[in-house]
Amino acid sequence: MFFSVVIPTYNRKPILEKCLRALESQQSSSQFSDYEVVVVDDGSTDGTVDWLNSQAFPHVKLFCQNHKGASAARNLGVEKAIGDTIIFIDSDLVVTDVFLKSHAEALSAGQKELGNDRLFTYGRVINTANFDDPTSEPFKVTDFSAAYFATGNVAIARHWLIEAGLFDTGFQLYGWEDLELGVRLKKLGLKLIKCPDAVGYHWHPAFTLEQIPKLIDIEFQRGRMGVLFYQKHPTWTVRMMIQMTWIHRLLWGGLTIGGLLNERTMAPLLGWLIRQGKPQLALEVARIFLNWYNVKGVYAAYAEVQQR
Repeated sequence: MFFSVVIPTYNRKPILEKCLRALESQQSSSQFSDYEVVVVDDGSTDGTVDWLNSQAFPHVKLFCQNHKGASAARNLGVEKAIGDTIIFIDSDLVVTDVFLKSHAEALSAGQKELGNDRLFTYGRVINTANFDDPTSEPFKVTDFSAAYFATGNVAIARHWLIEAGLFDTGFQLYGWEDLELGVRLKKLGLKLIKCPDAVGYHWHPAFTLEQIPKLIDIEFQRGRMGVLFYQKHPTWTVRMMIQMTWIHRLLWGGLTIGGLLNERTMAPLLGWLIRQGKPQLALEVARIFLNWYNVKGVYAAYAEVQQR
């Protein structure tokens, strides 16, 4: 198999460099013949394109588009890819040197077991705020994901993406475009094969109070895109995924005491945790009110749709 690693990027030059250097240091394997790294710049304004054009990454091919979002960028990457197998990762992911080898071996083993290629492999994603040495982060309970198809670390035969119809570019805000494609892939009968040895370390800056307004905005965006997801696939499963159920209203509404526990009232506690060197714990605590904003956002967006 020939891998095309498709990476959409937008204003992530510092961590993108670590991402690409890790991909240039991959162990070879008899299970794959070669690979390319297809970077799609989604209209970055931080000098990403000029920097990439000045570098010598043997496997990297750069394509550019105006700022259209991750869905359009991934679709362009698939269109330009020459590989028979696509691997999606994000541009803030740093992988180990056995990343491609692990995906190749898992895909080959899965195909041998099933007798066909109606499958995809899903690697492990470990979140880290350690920019200097991201791959030193251990796996944590909060890193567990039950997603069926998520583009942070997944490998799949290109023809299945084409048959499913690629990503819906209507998802222009944050969230759900990959899981929505996953619903279509599941209808085609594709099986998820876990590939824990294909590890990617997802870097993000350590949580601070200054990030909260942006995180709240992301939750409202996620809510709007969640409604689009539900419009395309109006099932109870999708309602559960996007938190548009009475269960979530009761859960997060109760935990926040109807919104009384919010970014303002919880700021002293969050600030104290951050000062104690526990920004990740502070973020997990903040998710209590962030999830409430998500629930409010999804119901507000759904009400707009019903009015229209």
